[in-house]
Amino acid sequence: MDVTADSLLSRAAHELSPRADELIRDVEQCLWREVPELWDEPDIAQMTRENVAEHVISMLFGIEHDIEPRRIDPPAGDAERVRRLAQRGKPVTAMLRAFRLAQGLLLDRLLEELARLTSDAEPINAATRKLIALSTEYMDHTSETGVLAFQEERDRQVQWRLSVVNEASVRVGTTLDIALTAQELADLATEYLADAVTVDLLDTSSGEEPPAKGTLVVRRIVQRSVMDGYPETTNLEAIYGESPVPPQQLHRYPDGSPPARALVTGRPSRHHLGPSASMLMVPLCARGTTLGVAHFFRHHKPNAYGDEDLLLAQEIAARAAVAIDNARRYTHARATALTLQRSLLPRGTPDQSAVEVACRYLPAAAELGVGGDWYDVIQLSGARVALVVGDVVGHGIHAAATMGRLRTAVRTLADIDLPPDELLTHLDDVVIRLSAEVSAQTDTASAGDIGATCLYAVYDPVAGCCTLARAGHVLPTVMTRAGTVDILELPAGPPLGLGGLPFESVEIDLPEGSLIALYTDGLIEALDHDIEAGLTRLRQALARSSTSLEATCDTVLEALLPADRPHDDVALLLARTHTLGDSQVATWDVDADPAEVARVRASVSEKLTTWGLEELDFTAELVVSELVTNAIRYGRPPIQLRLIHDRTLMCEVADAGSTTPHLRRARVFDEGGRGLFLVAQLAEHWGTRHARRGKTVWAECAPGTPELFSDAAELDVEGIPEVV
Repeated sequence: MDVTADSLLSRAAHELSPRADELIRDVEQCLWREVPELWDEPDIAQMTRENVAEHVISMLFGIEHDIEPRRIDPPAGDAERVRRLAQRGKPVTAMLRAFRLAQGLLLDRLLEELARLTSDAEPINAATRKLIALSTEYMDHTSETGVLAFQEERDRQVQWRLSVVNEASVRVGTTLDIALTAQELADLATEYLADAVTVDLLDTSSGEEPPAKGTLVVRRIVQRSVMDGYPETTNLEAIYGESPVPPQQLHRYPDGSPPARALVTGRPSRHHLGPSASMLMVPLCARGTTLGVAHFFRHHKPNAYGDEDLLLAQEIAARAAVAIDNARRYTHARATALTLQRSLLPRGTPDQSAVEVACRYLPAAAELGVGGDWYDVIQLSGARVALVVGDVVGHGIHAAATMGRLRTAVRTLADIDLPPDELLTHLDDVVIRLSAEVSAQTDTASAGDIGATCLYAVYDPVAGCCTLARAGHVLPTVMTRAGTVDILELPAGPPLGLGGLPFESVEIDLPEGSLIALYTDGLIEALDHDIEAGLTRLRQALARSSTSLEATCDTVLEALLPADRPHDDVALLLARTHTLGDSQVATWDVDADPAEVARVRASVSEKLTTWGLEELDFTAELVVSELVTNAIRYGRPPIQLRLIHDRTLMCEVADAGSTTPHLRRARVFDEGGRGLFLVAQLAEHWGTRHARRGKTVWAECAPGTPELFSDAAELDVEGIPEVV
């Protein structure tokens, strides 16, 4: 009987089939040596064994029954196994090489069988050619199908990873809060990548830059798990060998441990913790700085972590690290600005009798940063007091610094007793100069125009009146003792920094016990209502106020501001007025006659005895004598002397002249020019304030003032200045 190539191949496959197990073992040993990446994980190794066995049996069956290669049914799980290879990050070249190696061994065994079945070279050659063609076609078909399945799975994995990374960009870093950003990272990771996540950040107790590499003291920021029985688990050591660390607790990694190496080197790593547990260790690095480390644990998910999972974890962690670094930098900048802001605000109010005050400053929500709102209470001459509230445009450390400069300027201008409208005019010039300086700077972070609003009020407890002027600021509110709350209508001056426009002041009567409220627009403006609605709520809150100003401040803030943080900075200043009655004030009209000085001295001595201030008799008489003498000699009538008995004794001499007295050094033989020097030495404070008509020279004497010149022999006449 003639032997054909087909029959010879069929007989060879039939003879080899009983020894298929031996052939399969040979193929496995070959692949173990040549393609080790298919054996480094137990589940992949098992899958490789199954794949080898099924392909060998399928090919032998097809050759034995003369089935066309493309009609041989592939193994049922072939496509799924290829997809699993793609999922685990194995290269497609490993699969193709395994196919070719298995094909070579199968060909060798079949050729050996052909030689045993016949010695005729012609059918062996024909069968060999057909065998090579059949096996090549089968391998090509199998490889093509496998590559397509592999690429589909890879594409699906890439799309999935891109979607996870995109979702991380959306969900992680939504705020500038470090703990919340770390929590967002943990939530996303436990949803897509891990069964448990911990985030540890290097301790930055100083609030500044992270410590240097090698400093391994970290703080557990977040601990998140999806395992049953472990909500927010602290028992990871039961599965992963991790020590339990409560949230927000400081702890230290042992030297040489995987987390310590990750912190020191900044390199991620992958670890197998057991048959079904694995871990990713990913340092959180941003802008060349290692901020901490994130642990991703997998226990319930079917597959251990692979290289692709490590890359995905790095992508997510990198975005989270940038967000955490942004939050850290913002937190530091905000803390710096807030510290600067609070250091520039008054730490207390001066002791004075004109008003009782209570004040509050609240920074805006974290997203906006610290602003430039401020308030101030300034003690003036004549027992008067200045109440100031202002608002610098913008937020951040530049706004806080500008606020400090403007507050200093206001106090300086108030010290020379300028009327409110004139003070705002000078302050407007200051803002214009500051804006010009900033515009000339090349630093883009601080460039831009400076703008501000301000309300300046001066209350006089002797006259019981208040003079106010505003520069683009919101209107103040006044409540009388009867409980009536009104918005003061003041001329709308322009905001500071525009220049060229006038400011107007208004004088109003404020009886004893009146409550005046000064505030910034952050108190009455909000996203859910306009200024009018805010003013209405403010009037209602003031109307139900208590006798305590501190409690009234709290009531107003609770009624007008959200529970968490306001949308803008808020400065609130409440002042309840007091008056000085006739029993505390004495006034004398003085004729422009030097003889009047003796009469005035006697009247002052008598009044001091009535007030029980005999210890100030010598000092007050000397001060009054010098001030009245200067007014008679250098001023213009009418002349008036006023004594105010408050916490100190204030002596004021007013005249219609506009010449300001000042100190100068008197020479040895000068007959005059030493009086004002005596006043300056004996008084606690002295100065001059100008009015629309004339001026007032004042001096403040306190009990216990040393009588520096009681011994005339010790007087250094060489160094006594002169008054003009």
